[in-house]
Amino acid sequence: MFRFLLALVLVLPLSARAQDRAGAFDYYVLALSWSPTWCALTGRERGAAQCEAGADFGWVLHGLWPQYENGYPEYCAFSGRDPSRDETAAMADIMGDGGAAWYQWKKHGRCAGRPPERYFAEARSAFDGIAKPQVFRDLKDPVKLPAKVVEDAFIAANRDLFADALTVTCRARRIQEVRICLTRDLAPRRCGDDVIKDCAQSDALMAPIR
Repeated sequence: MFRFLLALVLVLPLSARAQDRAGAFDYYVLALSWSPTWCALTGRERGAAQCEAGADFGWVLHGLWPQYENGYPEYCAFSGRDPSRDETAAMADIMGDGGAAWYQWKKHGRCAGRPPERYFAEARSAFDGIAKPQVFRDLKDPVKLPAKVVEDAFIAANRDLFADALTVTCRARRIQEVRICLTRDLAPRRCGDDVIKDCAQSDALMAPIR
């Protein structure tokens, strides 16, 4: 009987399982995506406006993600309203387009347990509260560098940041994201053990903004 019940749980669709509870989380991860990497690997093939010549996106807000100390909630049950199209479109200046804001709301925003206007305001505040090192915006040509150089540049530009409060990720041998761990009040804090591991590449590609 136990084996039968275990097998049943494993094959049940997500919608039939208990959902994560909105508002029940420990901290946030602020994910900043390097737009030239996303455009090279995904965005241009999709015809994303974020990747058009002259769009001038550098570090883009991928999302503000509620986290547990280990793991994270997603697609939470939420009794409040969803954002309007105008509300998601208003995030395009830092998220690339309104569609990205809507997707992030569905997967992560509902789990914060806040109304959309507050969640997006917090996401914007967190994004604006992190200084983005000018050296990356000033790149004229592609460079290869250790991911730690990116981490050190963010720490130098933000006096409250420290090594265990952020991590740099790579994808396809490119600098992908900087992920900064924040308290529920948006102050830097140590990342959980499942988040803290950095990209170990010594020659990750970083393309310039076009």
